[in-house]
Amino acid sequence: MSQAPSAAGKPEAAAAIAWIDQPDGPGLWGAAAELAVRLDDRGLMLGEGVFETVLVEAGRPQLLQEHLERWQRGARLLGLAAPPSRARVELLLAEALARSGIRSGALRLNWSGGSGGPGSRGLEAMPHPDGAPSERFWLQLTGLEPQFKPVSTLISAGERRNPASQLSRCKSFNYAAQLLARREARLAGADEALMLSIDGSLSCGAAANLLVQRQGVWWTPPLASGCLPGVMRAQALGRGLAQEAVLGREDLERSEAALLLNSLSCRPIRSCAGQSLPAAEEGMASALWRSLLEIDP
Repeated sequence: MSQAPSAAGKPEAAAAIAWIDQPDGPGLWGAAAELAVRLDDRGLMLGEGVFETVLVEAGRPQLLQEHLERWQRGARLLGLAAPPSRARVELLLAEALARSGIRSGALRLNWSGGSGGPGSRGLEAMPHPDGAPSERFWLQLTGLEPQFKPVSTLISAGERRNPASQLSRCKSFNYAAQLLARREARLAGADEALMLSIDGSLSCGAAANLLVQRQGVWWTPPLASGCLPGVMRAQALGRGLAQEAVLGREDLERSEAALLLNSLSCRPIRSCAGQSLPAAEEGMASALWRSLLEIDP
């Protein structure tokens, strides 16, 4: 399905598409606002679920295997059954691309604890009525362009990353702490939030890993800081483009450049708490990000 031309002769943005599994059928396709999750879903009620956001570039999912492996690890941490296989994800993605006309965008994969029995609530066992696995799967494909625009930041005073918590090692549905940190930053006039570990060292951004350049070398906080084991972070470490180190506020303040990195963006940090930082150029950030994905500039 191709993009329809607008009155001005330019293609209109392709519509986002979503799909949700059905226990007694092939699943439903539609707009995200048209589809529904049951009100007794544990992902909705308790945040019991894991998700992944995969970049789709020119119709191809980038680093899909790495994302699926983290998805599976996260499900195990929460005691959930294994998420769908790569073959099933690729089949659904192919249909989503055909239905939407999207060629570049973000694919979000969701795997929740599913629905419990009648009358169950809160943290109770909530078994499935017929004893079958209750996990629920849905996805959404949304068109977007990767972001490389510099951002202002603020270090959150109220929210910290806890490396002792298993939630720090997976992308769970529970993003309340990150949302609060970002809200704190936005209320103070900053674009994004940085989060400290419980020991006071730097950990990550609200939704991205942190890279700080000192003496020409990119450094990133270790997993012991409570930062998410990001897929792009792992790419940078695996290729020798970054190294792990405990970082403090002074390392950021004295940095040659700093970046917030995830699968959909690589944004230079231009300031922190009003203090200007030497921001990396957007072109450099884009080139680094694309090198980790092996996408040509």
